[in-house]
Amino acid sequence: MSGALTDSRARANRELYLARIVLGGWRRELDRQLVPAGTLAQAFQGGARAHLVAAYGWFLLAICRTGLPAAGIPRGCAELPTMPQGQVYPPEINEFRQLEAAGWLGEMLRDAPEEVPAIRRPGNLAIEPGNLPALEQVENWLDRLEALIERMGDSLDEC
Repeated sequence: MSGALTDSRARANRELYLARIVLGGWRRELDRQLVPAGTLAQAFQGGARAHLVAAYGWFLLAICRTGLPAAGIPRGCAELPTMPQGQVYPPEINEFRQLEAAGWLGEMLRDAPEEVPAIRRPGNLAIEPGNLPALEQVENWLDRLEALIERMGDSLDEC
């Protein structure tokens, strides 16, 4: 296995690990019931999603067997560096493109709306969130991304 491939996979795994830590904190706070679930979603989902998107980007680089491009970690297939002359993207990239276009990966990669509705409850300074994904949704993305990376990682190991 090449150095760039090993490094990219290690970074993807680290981001998955960090996402799991963030989700664990989110779950503990929900269980304590001291802060409204919507406020916790505002606090935790952005960080968890950022780790998942980074994990996905690092794994895309591992699949393509390329180092980090000057533009940084890709957020999806459209941001992958062009392949060297005479080479094509690996077939796994086609599956990723489909999932980004009409699947759970697209949902995960889509930025949350910037607009936060100005709904306040009496006696509470927190603003109710818009359509942020709930903890269960983000956990589902993590589980699916881990499974996808494991499945495709097995095929990388065979090369």
